[in-house]
Amino acid sequence: MVFNSYTFLAFFAVILVLHNLPFSWKVKKVNLLLASYIFYAAWNPPFILLLWLSTVVDFFVGRALYTQENPHKKKLLLVVSLIGNLGMLCFFKYGTFFLDNFVLLVNALGMDFHPAKPNIILPAGISFYTFTTLCYTIDMYEKRSQPVKSMLDFSLFVTFFPHLVAGPIVRPPQLVPQFETPHQATTKQMLDGLLLLTLGLFMKVVLADSMLAASADEVFSTPDMLPALDAWAGVLAFSGQIFFDFAGYSTCAIGVAMCLGFTLPQNFNYPYAAIGFSDFWRRWHITLSAWLRDYVYIPLGGNRHGRMRLYYSLMLTMLLGGLWHGANWTFVVWGGLHGFYLWIERFINERWEGSGDKSVKTGWRFFPYAFLTFMLANITWVFFRATTFGKAWDMLQSMFGMAGEARGMLTSMALIKIFVVTAGMVLAHWIMRNRQVLTVAYQLKWQTLGLVWAFMVLMLVWVQESGSSFIYFQF
Repeated sequence: MVFNSYTFLAFFAVILVLHNLPFSWKVKKVNLLLASYIFYAAWNPPFILLLWLSTVVDFFVGRALYTQENPHKKKLLLVVSLIGNLGMLCFFKYGTFFLDNFVLLVNALGMDFHPAKPNIILPAGISFYTFTTLCYTIDMYEKRSQPVKSMLDFSLFVTFFPHLVAGPIVRPPQLVPQFETPHQATTKQMLDGLLLLTLGLFMKVVLADSMLAASADEVFSTPDMLPALDAWAGVLAFSGQIFFDFAGYSTCAIGVAMCLGFTLPQNFNYPYAAIGFSDFWRRWHITLSAWLRDYVYIPLGGNRHGRMRLYYSLMLTMLLGGLWHGANWTFVVWGGLHGFYLWIERFINERWEGSGDKSVKTGWRFFPYAFLTFMLANITWVFFRATTFGKAWDMLQSMFGMAGEARGMLTSMALIKIFVVTAGMVLAHWIMRNRQVLTVAYQLKWQTLGLVWAFMVLMLVWVQESGSSFIYFQF
């Protein structure tokens, strides 16, 4: 089930009614838990067993980790949780990838090894709920927070349907306390939530799917070289598509949770207005960035053990972050490029700019830095979107005018749509970079806000796009 489907709208209407009936708080939580399992089962019902297994194991292992005083037993419990969670993730998400690379390696060594191709189906959202439960057991090992007392609360924390399949990646202190006491949306929360849900659907359905997706798919699927204009247009189309798709999902998730009286963490903060790549990762997929920082970068040493250790920790974190996104070496290169950009940025700051942080600057004279960051990010999106290195190299050659006498493929109307939408997106990010959408909405006159809201709804009805999956479901 996806947010941009009529099935979900009917499902959500039922949930809202049940949540606002005069049931006990425990009954309402059971309703939300059952609804979350139904929401997930809409993809593939048997995979509920994986979700349930991960929940049960980490609930009891987490409690044992917190109370266990024997350091050897404590480490053993942590290993059990890591093997359980990462084992499932590696098998379902990376099993075929590891096998293919093993076959290439042994054949390169002279062995004739050709096993049957495994038929592994990737469970929706496994990367997200695995990281959600992992942070709980690691926190219990480090005693960063108290163990969750109720199995019902922990199960709902893991499976709460707004964030289940594509984030935001939540941590127990952010959500579990909200399940411990009755929560029901106020009138303001309901209106805010419905506005965010509409905005998120508009970003996904109208901007990502209707305006940009077809052009991005056309450019990245062609086997031919392209003129620079078409190549850049295709990359810009994907750059806009992935932002509107993923930020649209996160906005929907936050809005849906708000309609039920709950608060989820922010996941995007106008990343294409970032000044530098440190700022970019404070604004793009914020909950994943924070997870990688706290559970990978800092344990590796972070910036506490000298410059070389810092550079090593930074690059390894970004490489793992790239691999998290997909079982393909192109994703690793995408992460490596971001790590390289962060290296260069830190080197420049150390040599010429001291400890100053341009991310807090808002004047238009800093816009060129943001635009440069955006254009460099577009180069990395080539490896994120291309399925092979050959296609990525063809795209880069085309983008930088090395395609020779290539023939254009995008229509004039497609080019206009791409450049208008992406230019508007970058300018909107810059104008909004230190603002919040709800704050701005309430600064408008109610007539103006009503017209904007009605426009988004009419566009959703007009384009009649429904049911296409969000990009990050495959991660």
